[in-house]
Amino acid sequence: MSGGSELFAIAAHLHVLLRRKTGRVIDTEWLATNAEYARAIVRFTRERAAAEGHADLLPWADKLEAAIVAMGAAPRKTLLDVAAEALRAAPGPAPLDEPPHKYVGGLR
Repeated sequence: MSGGSELFAIAAHLHVLLRRKTGRVIDTEWLATNAEYARAIVRFTRERAAAEGHADLLPWADKLEAAIVAMGAAPRKTLLDVAAEALRAAPGPAPLDEPPHKYVGGLR
């Protein structure tokens, strides 16, 4: 599994576990792209494991933490960065053969 798909798989598994055990819903896609958010989820997972006796969450917190380290020194992406990348990747409007008319039939 590549680093990104492994990270997403860990995020998806944690999403299910945290929702079932703590009621917390996490954003798996954001977790897989934002190391700061991922570290916050590691902290949250460990806190809940200790406070509520969910020892089975700890190995998943460890896996997520290891995957964050594997992300390397990649710059942190903000939500604005991710949105801008998506907009740049989206195709633009199709060009028109002739300029659009401002008013249809001469009415305003």
